[in-house]
Amino acid sequence: MSETLQTADVATSDADLLDQTAVALRAAGTALRERFGEVVRYETREEMMHALADNDGAALDVLRPRLTSLRPEAGWVEDELAGGALPDGEWWVVDPAEGNVNHLHALPEWAVTATLVRDNQPVLTVVHLPLTGETYTALAGAGAHLDGRPLRVSSTADLGLGIVATSQARPDEDEAVVQRVGSSITAMLFDALVVRTSVPATLHLVNVAAGRIDAFWQFAGARADLLPGALLVTEAGGRISDAEGRPWTPQSESFLAVAPGIHAGAVATLSR
Repeated sequence: MSETLQTADVATSDADLLDQTAVALRAAGTALRERFGEVVRYETREEMMHALADNDGAALDVLRPRLTSLRPEAGWVEDELAGGALPDGEWWVVDPAEGNVNHLHALPEWAVTATLVRDNQPVLTVVHLPLTGETYTALAGAGAHLDGRPLRVSSTADLGLGIVATSQARPDEDEAVVQRVGSSITAMLFDALVVRTSVPATLHLVNVAAGRIDAFWQFAGARADLLPGALLVTEAGGRISDAEGRPWTPQSESFLAVAPGIHAGAVATLSR
C-alpha cells in the first residue's frame, strides 16, 4: 500500500474515531447534567474531595468503557492534574468533569473533555458542554468545529482592543507561581481591553478558538486542561506558545493561546 493511501486510511479512521468519541462524551455529559442543580455543601477539604470524586466517577463509568472499546490498546491517564510528556504510543487524556468545583457550586462553567494523544501529539479532541449541548471538536490537520461549524480565531491585531483571560492551574499552587499569576494579571490590566479570570481553562480556550476572546494564558497547568484547547486553537488558526513566545510542550512552565495578530504583544506583556 502506498504512503498516500496509508495516510488517507489513518485520517479516515481518526475522523470516525472523533465522531464516536463525541457520542461517548455526550453520554457522559448526560450523567453529569442529571447530578447538577443544587449547591453541594461541604465543611472540610475531605468532604469536598469526596464530592468531586463522585462526579468524576459518574462520568468515568460512562466514558472509560466506551473509549477503551474504541482504542483498546491506548493507555489511560489516571491523574487529570498530571503534566509532562507521556510514554510513546496512544493515550486517552480525559477530564470527566472539567470545572468540577463549579459543578458542585451550581455554576454553569463545566465540561467533559477527552483528547487522544499519539506519540505525545494530540490527534483529536472533544469538549462537550452538557448544559448548552454544544460540542467542540478538533482533528489534527482537519480544523476545529462547533457542532459541525468551522471555528476561526479572531482577527484582532491590537492587544489594547483585546479581551484576554487566565485561569488558576490548581489549588495550593506554589507561591512563586501564584506571584507570577498576579503580576501577569496586573500587566494585562494595563495593556488589554478586558481581563477575565476564572476556571476552568478549557472554557476560555474554546472561546479563543471561536474568536470570542483574543488570548488565554496560564502558568503551570496539567495536560488535561491544556491539550484539548491547544488543539482546538491551533486548528482554528491560532498561535500556541509559552508565555515567552517559545514552542509549547506539556513540560513547559507557561502556556499562551492567542490570535496571531496579538501574539507578539501578549508575549511582551507577559514577559515583563
